[in-house]
Amino acid sequence: MKVVHVVVPAGIDDPRRPSGGNVYDRRVIDGLVALGWDVREVAVAGGWPEPDSSARAGVGAAIAAVPDGGVVVVDGLVASTVPEVLVPETTRLRLVVLVHLPLGEGLPAAHVRAREQAVLDAASAVVATSPWTRHRLLDRYSLDPHLVHVAEPGVDPAELVPGIEPGTSLLCVAALAPHKGHDVLLDALAKLADLDWRLTLVGSLTEDPGYVEQLVDHLRETELEERVRLTGPLVGRDLATAYATADLLVLASRGETFGMVVTEALSRGLPVVASHVGGLPHALGRVRDGTRPGLLVPPDDPGALADALRRWLEDGELRERLRAAAADRRRTLTGWDATARRVADVLARVAT
Repeated sequence: MKVVHVVVPAGIDDPRRPSGGNVYDRRVIDGLVALGWDVREVAVAGGWPEPDSSARAGVGAAIAAVPDGGVVVVDGLVASTVPEVLVPETTRLRLVVLVHLPLGEGLPAAHVRAREQAVLDAASAVVATSPWTRHRLLDRYSLDPHLVHVAEPGVDPAELVPGIEPGTSLLCVAALAPHKGHDVLLDALAKLADLDWRLTLVGSLTEDPGYVEQLVDHLRETELEERVRLTGPLVGRDLATAYATADLLVLASRGETFGMVVTEALSRGLPVVASHVGGLPHALGRVRDGTRPGLLVPPDDPGALADALRRWLEDGELRERLRAAAADRRRTLTGWDATARRVADVLARVAT
């Protein structure tokens, strides 16, 4: 049986902290098991991406337990912060680094990036979760392109949403934190007080409590608090219900490597309005005639976002076109089994 050791951050299955990275790791691990791999999973506690000595020791212990010649996959949130632990071990192990987001993205942190480069240079292979991430890594670190692979997130089949007219039920699924741009979204909606709409914000309220407090204050100041509902994180049936009762997904992120919530929305035929940033245009994609199943706007631009949402709310023909395109795009999405097969191919190549 093929054996792979996988090191992930602790909390991967914590429903209070759902994230795209956690979902991706879990679904790939489960997919590898389904493909016949013997997966030896170790979850390491630590303040990733700022680990303390205990966290480093935990990674060291996990890696030391891997026999010589073994294949080990380490989540990039962990791997990129502990080069002093991992790099020496690459003389006896075959290291694969799974990168969701390049470390220090958007930050002038040369020392942080130097640590990440040391790990990636020593790895036998790198798996990026989107073409955008792969391009970013190659551009930033000049890695061997033959060693950097892409395994895009999959998506589960879902029921087609009804799309009730006039499309006033808006949904945003993202942890409430500055990089997700909720402040931009609320500024945009403040410009649309003359229109009928309701917004549901689904996502963790604990990642940045100060930011959440600012958003709540902003809702009071703009007198929109009765039109915006904060649910906290939702998973399973509750999250499915949130999608099923929505008419449009809105994502005002300042940066995204892929944007799994976009394909989750499209799997239900739900159109999307999102920032034209990072991997979001790729996740949104196009249908056969070149039409996008949604609208893209510049990041950090409340006016442009407000204009796009006004078009959605006032133009019935546009809503019809975008719903048809989303239903068409829905048929082109791939499942998590394809993601796991892609990762398995990389592991098999590394193991030979």
